[in-house]
Amino acid sequence: MSTRIIGRTPRSSALSAARRARELDALGDGAQVDVLVVGGGITGVGIALDAAARGLRTVLVERHDLAHGTSRFSSKLVHGGLRYLASGQVGIAHESAAERHLLLTRTAPHLTRALAQIVPLYDPGAVAQGAYIGLGYELGDGLRRAVRTPGSVLPAPGAIGPAATRRLAPAVRGDGLRGGVRGWDGQLIDDARLVVAVARTAAGYGASILTRVEAVSVTGHGARLHDLVSGQTLGVQARAVVNATGVWAGELDADVRLRPSRGTHLVVPTERLGGSDVSLTVPIPGSSSRFVFTLPAVHGRTYIGITDVPVDGPVPDVAHASDAEVDELLAVVNTVLESPLTRTDVLSTYAGLRPLLAGEADDDTSDLSRRHAILESRAGVLSVVGGKLTTYRRMAEDAVDAVIRRDPSFPSHPSPTRRLPLVGAWPRPRLGEIDASPRLVRRYGAEAAYVAALPDGPWAARGVTAQELEWGVRVEGALGVDDLLDRRTRLGLVPADRDASMDAAAAAFSRAGVTPLDA
Repeated sequence: MSTRIIGRTPRSSALSAARRARELDALGDGAQVDVLVVGGGITGVGIALDAAARGLRTVLVERHDLAHGTSRFSSKLVHGGLRYLASGQVGIAHESAAERHLLLTRTAPHLTRALAQIVPLYDPGAVAQGAYIGLGYELGDGLRRAVRTPGSVLPAPGAIGPAATRRLAPAVRGDGLRGGVRGWDGQLIDDARLVVAVARTAAGYGASILTRVEAVSVTGHGARLHDLVSGQTLGVQARAVVNATGVWAGELDADVRLRPSRGTHLVVPTERLGGSDVSLTVPIPGSSSRFVFTLPAVHGRTYIGITDVPVDGPVPDVAHASDAEVDELLAVVNTVLESPLTRTDVLSTYAGLRPLLAGEADDDTSDLSRRHAILESRAGVLSVVGGKLTTYRRMAEDAVDAVIRRDPSFPSHPSPTRRLPLVGAWPRPRLGEIDASPRLVRRYGAEAAYVAALPDGPWAARGVTAQELEWGVRVEGALGVDDLLDRRTRLGLVPADRDASMDAAAAAFSRAGVTPLDA
């Protein structure tokens, strides 16, 4: 059988069921591409963007939906590396600060913002604790200055008095309060939206982004793929295959040894924390570098996290919180609250799995390095493991560099992604110029006006509009109701919100002329 070469796709960034069908049909049986990426989380889509932007013919396959796994279950923080400084990992701390800088100032200003982190200080020991935490924040601010993130984007840290502490974090108890320390870090509006934006940007550079396609088997030179929609099986030849499946990497490559850990968050009403728009940061008793955070989120919710629990046995498609983790998070945050939270305040929970490189058998997962690694199996598959969401771009650059080093016939162009804005990106000082509501601008950036121009219709729960749901189908590649509710809008995170939004989601597919896969 002759081998067909897949050319560059039209430079539209829109993902849709129709585009998926066209590109899967063009791939055919026995097609050849330059790079096949397996995995549609932040690492996989980042690699697809880097490879496609360098002119490589790139296909990404994901057996579920974009951001189906770990990438939608993060803390939504764009970390500057402060925690890594505390453990002596200066290199990864600097890398984190540099990548945070790019996200905040160039690649995704519309999807990120500065988040104030308030550490309340109580007697006894308020002065000593404040000095220690303040020193840590100052060191972190040194990294900010070193990578040239402006103070207008991330302000400098500093001490605040009791009145300011309670004004910013109204839920904290006043008894014994001596003030607080305010630091700053980056926050994503939504981690799943970042994944979709990177995937669409890759599509704009010609990458084929194929969800609901499972890699049944892989070698260093190709894969057998199964289309979970049609049932079709096809073979694809590739000059390089990259395994970016995170904690599931060992399922494709038995040579990969990981020690996954579970990070759990609680979802509570923001009003139970006084409507606060800051991160209340509470030291975990007995630790000098670990905290529990409250994280203001969309839809009037606040997330509380995060745990770090080793995961043994088979890796599930979706992780779940344990009762012990729920109790632990409530107990820590309640040490600083005037009105303690109870289990009845917990609307839902979510948990993500971190793909940490295995260390010694007795290593605690909280002590394992978050540095990424690129491993080559005996079959020639490159697996990208470790790392974290903030540094996805650097991980992708290193992965594609590794691909090019192995094959001298590839063009040796350096990665351009440090300079590439994602779809919707707009200079932060000019976001107010976009002709759309501030809420839409925060979610869609320069594309907000196009979202708002779609026909209006019934509102879904928590203020998500009919236009947003239809945009998710027409432009963001949602193939089913779950894709819309769980990843394009996050309405599915709370069961009551999901139930209230089912009809609106189904109507969005009807308006777009698409039958949802889970209808």
